[in-house]
Parts: sequence; structure tokens; C-alpha cells
Amino acid sequence: MADDDEAAGRREAVALCAAWCAEHLDRPDEDGLLANALEDLVAADRDIIRVEQLAERLGLTVRGVQRLAQRHIGLPPLAVIRRYRLQEAAQRLRADPRITIAQVAAELGYADHAHLDADFRTVLGLTPNRYRHDPDNRVVE
Repeated sequence: MADDDEAAGRREAVALCAAWCAEHLDRPDEDGLLANALEDLVAADRDIIRVEQLAERLGLTVRGVQRLAQRHIGLPPLAVIRRYRLQEAAQRLRADPRITIAQVAAELGYADHAHLDADFRTVLGLTPNRYRHDPDNRVVE
């Protein structure tokens, strides 16, 4: 019963937030919608590992994608791609203890294990190996 009450409370909160947003915020312009499409594309297509691929899929130049991401997301497009791929790497490391970090790096388009390791440490503050073996250090999702 408590789960039902909690779910109902969440639905009500979402509805209130959506109503407030509709009343107080402007609808996204064409560039805002394109920025949303950029993010959706990176989230949905795991094969996108380079800005050039993103530009091609969006019908923009690389520089156009860079400007769009910086203006509407606040990050360079490569940072957006890397964050999604790092989330995927973390998920794979948790889900399958048999997969090697080198395999994950190769599947996500990293040049080698060391590059994934460096990105992982920069963003998450620990190595992929430590993340995999020490659940107390994992980032809360």
C-alpha cells in the first residue's frame, strides 16, 4: 500500500511540475529541440562515439554541433558522448564480472584500456577496477 501511495505522490508531483512549466516557461525553439534530439540520439545509439557521427546524424557540421551543445547543454558534445559511454561502462562492469575492462573500452570506442581508465577516474573519481570490486565506492544513480 505504501508503494501505491508513493507512486501516486510522484505522479501528482510530476503533474504539478509539468503544469507549472507549461504556464511559466517558453516552449523550446528550433535549436532547443535540436539540442534535445542530440542528447536523445547519444542516449539511444551506443555506436555514436565521435562528434563527426553526431554531426552527420543531425545534418550539421561538427562546428554546428559544438556550438549547439555548448549553448543548450553547457558541455562540449564529446563530453556528452563520454558521459553516456561512461555510464554504460559502469553498468557493464557491474552486470558482468567476466567482461574485461579492455573489452568494455574497445566496445565503447576507446583507443585502449588506459583511456577508459583516465576518463573513468576523471568523472567518477576511481578506476574501473576499483569501481567493479568495491561497491561502497560506487556512484549512486
